[in-house]
Amino acid sequence: MTPAESLPISTIAPPLAGRAVASQRWSHLVFLHWRVDAALIAPLLPSGLVPDEHDESSWVGLIPFVLDRATVLGSPPIPYFGTFVEVNVRLYAVDARGRRGVVFVSLEASRLAAVLAARALFSLPYIWSRTRLSVDSEQYRYTATRHRDRTAHTEVVARPGSVAVLDDPLADFLTARWALFTSIRGRIVHLRNHHEPWPLYRAELLSIDDTLLAAAGFPGLADRAPDSVLYSPGVTTWFGRGN
Repeated sequence: MTPAESLPISTIAPPLAGRAVASQRWSHLVFLHWRVDAALIAPLLPSGLVPDEHDESSWVGLIPFVLDRATVLGSPPIPYFGTFVEVNVRLYAVDARGRRGVVFVSLEASRLAAVLAARALFSLPYIWSRTRLSVDSEQYRYTATRHRDRTAHTEVVARPGSVAVLDDPLADFLTARWALFTSIRGRIVHLRNHHEPWPLYRAELLSIDDTLLAAAGFPGLADRAPDSVLYSPGVTTWFGRGN
């Protein structure tokens, strides 16, 4: 299978099959992406997936944001444990059915209970870290440092722009992702999500001090400027059951 056989990308999320089982609000997202050779991505993907490509390249994302208002099975928003800053490193893949999705290499979060639950229920590589967001003069400063390995850290400072992103195939490829892939007990699971189309804006990366990309298998990547920098004020997301 090649990426040409992948299902088309749409900025409109297809409806979930059945009732949503959880929801979250994602706010103040900065999408940093680097172009990489697909051959570097392939060994990091679970068996049965191949790298998704755009413009003859695959892509690595470093995405910090605020997660809050988390609900499960129709519950009210979960206080404290359902609110934290997350920083994830993610890749893009396609399965044998042509379905596109995100593959997370790491996800930093400051709520240990959320980390343990996500690892146990969905085999997602959440890591307990000290994460923060501070905002000053429209500059967003995200930091994350792992509790058990302080050499693994990031500090991203970005400034959102006012230019909306419209009709941009690369931005659509990087953000219009309506599922994630995870491997649970040796089986690839496709977990769907649904939200309104992303409100996206160009953004400026003011500084980055990062070792998470190197820890994920991409040494030196953070030493060069990202090939795409985007910002979104956020969306509310609903999750379906895996298939």
